[in-house]
Amino acid sequence: QLAESGGGLVQPGSSLRLSCKASEMVFSMYDMGWFRQAPGKQREAVARIMSGGETVYSDSVKGRFTISRDNAEMTLYLQMNNLKPDDTAVYYCKRLWPEIWGQGTQVTVSS
Repeated sequence: QLAESGGGLVQPGSSLRLSCKASEMVFSMYDMGWFRQAPGKQREAVARIMSGGETVYSDSVKGRFTISRDNAEMTLYLQMNNLKPDDTAVYYCKRLWPEIWGQGTQVTVSS
């Protein structure tokens, strides 16, 4: 299972850190990712981190967001800096394969 936390309402230019706590799995074995879905839009990939630590980012967040993992704590993180209104979405963590999704956490960026 995956459980996200850390979302909220922030102003443009602010930072947030999302967390995703895993359970009932050998977390370190799996590639993990963050996805988001804005109202009226398809869910999109934001960032991925492989079991070996390699990371991949979408162009829209590169340089602003950082994905990381703490295998001992079985937790995935997404540090989001310089947030923009276009970052407003429900953010989901996902075990890439076999697929498991978290329930999502809302991030709203608005002045």
